[in-house]
Amino acid sequence: MKVLIVDDEPIILRSLQRVFKSKSYEVKTALNGKDGLELWQQWQPDLVILDVLMPGLTGPEMIKEMGSKNESVIVLMSAYSGQYRLEAGQTDDIDLFIAKPFDNIFEIVEKIEVVVNEQRKHYQKES
Repeated sequence: MKVLIVDDEPIILRSLQRVFKSKSYEVKTALNGKDGLELWQQWQPDLVILDVLMPGLTGPEMIKEMGSKNESVIVLMSAYSGQYRLEAGQTDDIDLFIAKPFDNIFEIVEKIEVVVNEQRKHYQKES
């Protein structure tokens, strides 16, 4: 599985990258939405993990640019969980919302993997 992580907090970026790589996933990272969008366009990852507030493009702006034909699983993360969680729940473009900070990165990755596996099953049924 190809994973793109876009977050302007280097410690979160590196932590997620390490866990996904330890599970033998291909991982690419970007520190801002503009670079993240370019990587997404070039690489077409299976999973995109985005911070809400970051330079260049915000997570929601990046999702909008990715458009409705996007087939990546999208995980949105934010320390500002209240309003963004509400907005995330009202859109079909986001598959999972994660509030930051989180205590256990391994639990977060497991939650993400569950969502990815559910999406794969869903797409297989439609095919």
